[in-house]
Amino acid sequence: MELKDIREKISAIDEKFAGLFEERMRISEQVAAYKMENNMPVYDASRERDVLCRVSDLVSEDMRSYVQNLYRTVFDLSKARQIVLLGKNSKTEQAIRKAMEETPPLFPTHGTVACQGIEGAYSQQACEKIFPELPSLVYFRTFDGVFTAVEQGLCEYGVLPIENSTYGSVNAVYDLMRRHRFHIVRSLLLPVRHCLLAKKGVKLEEITEVFSHEQGLGQCAAFLKAHPHIKATVCENTAVAARMVAQSDRSDVAAISSRNCAELYSLSTLSDEIVDSDNNYTRFICITKDMKIYPGANRISLMLSLPHVSGALADLLSKFSAVGVNIVKLESRPIPGTNFSFRFYLDAEGDPADEKVRSLIGSLVDESDEVTLLGCYTNQI
Repeated sequence: MELKDIREKISAIDEKFAGLFEERMRISEQVAAYKMENNMPVYDASRERDVLCRVSDLVSEDMRSYVQNLYRTVFDLSKARQIVLLGKNSKTEQAIRKAMEETPPLFPTHGTVACQGIEGAYSQQACEKIFPELPSLVYFRTFDGVFTAVEQGLCEYGVLPIENSTYGSVNAVYDLMRRHRFHIVRSLLLPVRHCLLAKKGVKLEEITEVFSHEQGLGQCAAFLKAHPHIKATVCENTAVAARMVAQSDRSDVAAISSRNCAELYSLSTLSDEIVDSDNNYTRFICITKDMKIYPGANRISLMLSLPHVSGALADLLSKFSAVGVNIVKLESRPIPGTNFSFRFYLDAEGDPADEKVRSLIGSLVDESDEVTLLGCYTNQI
């Protein structure tokens, strides 16, 4: 038989195969409608196992692994279609569309912005990167103060650190998210270059104690380990640490802070670039009271808790995989007062202008009171 003849046979099979595939997907839509009416989840692991066993028995032994892989792909496509149908025109999907329609086309260049710390803080630098036309900054002593200022309408925006490439997540911010209503509208990666600052004329060997934020100390762990005689003391902010040193009567104290703070508080730099990694970045989020989705949004953040049952997390992850959405971060935090229950914070790459992405978010949020959309926004680099 000639190759042409073989390919004609394959084409004839493909014609039947494509028709049967479409027929199966249409029936899958009926399954989605039934699940919607009866409040059933999209993913049914036992059903998929049963189908895999059944179709494996329908083919020769040497074809079983191939048919199983084929049907796993069919399952993923079927779930993706069901998710789109379940989430389409849901309350959350409509809210996302409305926010996209009503949000101005350009992100603002100025505004009244809440941030934690004092002048010279890295949060100030982040604010000025996000809002380049000199925003009106309102400083708060705590992260909770920033959330509250935005929630109560005192400030239009709030800027908060959420994770560092060297030392990890800022847990205090994650833990406050469950207590406040807000929406993320932008995130920013800010290069962080710590210095050791002291009073002018003081030498490194004279230092016995250093002040900084917990994150600052953690990001300079190697330097502190190399100087075991120096006591590390946590304070509320790197800029606050610099001000404490400047105002102290002691000459044996130093601060791990920014180069900007050296000039701001008339300190000298004892050591440059003491951070553990040259590639040290802190990610900041910008929050508002109301949902706004600016053009170019490419990241989605959700907060959720899952039932303490086997397969709950796998079920969640499979929904993202089904519609081709990549999860870039999954953070878990213990829920106070519970026995090993956790709240998850999830970041995914996705365009809310994509119907599949909106439908996925809609189906997740509207199916459960335990899922909250934190925002659809641009991750600014």
